[in-house]
Amino acid sequence: MGVRRAVEMVLDSPEEHPNPISTYGSLIHNPQVIEILEEKGISAFNEIPQQGFGTVLIRAHGVPPQTKDQLEEVGFKVIDATCPRVIKVQTIIKKHTKKGYATIIVGDKNHPEIIGLCGYSGDKGHVVRSLDELKVLPAFENAIIVAQTTLNTHLWRSIKKWAAENHPHYKFFETICDSTKRRQAEVQRLAESVDAVFVVGGTNSGNTKRLVDIARQTGKPAFHIESEADLVDINFKTLSAARQIGITAGASTPNWVIKKVYRALEALLFKRKQGWRRLLFEIQRALLLTNIYVSIGAGALCYACAKLQGIHQTFPYILISMLYVQSMHILNHLTDTRADRFNDPDRAKFYDNHKTLLTILAIFSGAAGLIIAYSIGLFPFMALLIMSIMGLSYNLRVVPEWLANIKSRKLRDIPGSKTLLIAIAWGIVTAVLPPLSKFGTINWINVLVALWAIGIVFVRTAFFDILDMQGDRLVGKETIPILLGEKQSMRVLKIILVVLTATLVFSSAFKLISSLGFVLILCPVFILLIILAYERALMFPGIRLEFLVETQFLLAGIITFAWILVV
Repeated sequence: MGVRRAVEMVLDSPEEHPNPISTYGSLIHNPQVIEILEEKGISAFNEIPQQGFGTVLIRAHGVPPQTKDQLEEVGFKVIDATCPRVIKVQTIIKKHTKKGYATIIVGDKNHPEIIGLCGYSGDKGHVVRSLDELKVLPAFENAIIVAQTTLNTHLWRSIKKWAAENHPHYKFFETICDSTKRRQAEVQRLAESVDAVFVVGGTNSGNTKRLVDIARQTGKPAFHIESEADLVDINFKTLSAARQIGITAGASTPNWVIKKVYRALEALLFKRKQGWRRLLFEIQRALLLTNIYVSIGAGALCYACAKLQGIHQTFPYILISMLYVQSMHILNHLTDTRADRFNDPDRAKFYDNHKTLLTILAIFSGAAGLIIAYSIGLFPFMALLIMSIMGLSYNLRVVPEWLANIKSRKLRDIPGSKTLLIAIAWGIVTAVLPPLSKFGTINWINVLVALWAIGIVFVRTAFFDILDMQGDRLVGKETIPILLGEKQSMRVLKIILVVLTATLVFSSAFKLISSLGFVLILCPVFILLIILAYERALMFPGIRLEFLVETQFLLAGIITFAWILVV
């Protein structure tokens, strides 16, 4: 929580506080985050200059109060990004120092957090990193004992036990962060249940090193890596017999770094396998990277929507849906690869290596879709042409430079626009275009079916946005999950799926649509089960999860085809 809060504060600072923006010391102990901040022009310094300009953020570890005062005196606007858990420890020390208590801080005296805490205890502070160092301290009339928020819980228990037996009048304060306690306990349980453990985090991160030590104490192989690039140095022959591998990370490791490691490790392990599993993984990966699978899903969704509305000649509309979605998804990935660098580096690399072929595929698909639409009639051609132009303009500047006061110069800059526009585009091409071009008009039943299609596509896209929240935030995207928060977004998606299920049941029960609606409830139920499995850590972001999410549309087509055969 403290790390995430600090990163979010520094990312929001350029728009809220005087520039330039800088941090006093490294904001957090993670090299990837520091590199990104430097790319955004947010620098770090360790020596206070004679004169300061702009805004400086206090790092998550905190600083001595004198340092904060000095930064303000030289002219900086100071924003305190200290972790609230660390502030709690600072407050405890400050209160008891005023009362004359000695302060014993258990931790690494060279760690930034400890340096900051010592600033609140003055000459009454004593730092120990082991039980032996505590034993040699003089006996104090009054003393408090606090711990570094990321201290090893085993060491803390031994410190408490010895001090309680030898200095029972000392006051103890439980200052180890709850997240640290849970993470260390979980790592031990994880290491005991798997054959090897990968711990992701900065090499200078103390809490990450402690996780590695805890995992190794179980006797299992444990590897400390900073990023997916370090996997090339791992001797995978030592893991040849491993059936289960655990992944965990230090407190300052962003989710997008963990996800990149998971994706890379997933791909490496499958590539080393032989037989049908490796082949299946490679096929899934190719279908997802080229957007062929999602376009097949669009065709299947169009087929299901057409049958719900009683349309029999569906083949041209299925092709149009597939070609439109294929073209738009490729072009949007080609013109906006910023977030893929963090969210899906495999896709970013694939698009960078095959720009020409993918551009040709996108243009060919878009043109073929327009030709098929024109063969049906002028109206579907014009509708698809307008939709294609709107899709292409998503990443293009639509507001001129001279309108300087308007922040959203591109459609993609409008908060939440991506998720909503993708869902609406899919809904129109799969559910509205067929009845509109065939009958020349639409009724409220057509609108109902279109809303169902928009709903399940919205859930699909918003769920992917939840998985990509940190990467999107780093590049400045304001998706719906970023606006609402992860928990609230998950709650909204579940509500939408329940409403979609109820809509199909009631619509079929009152014969507003065919009885196909009764069996198509399997689609929202399917995606709901995937979301619940993800929430319970039974599934993780990667090729298999993405493939399963996209499969809901193919499932709609298969269900529809089976229903037609039976009915």
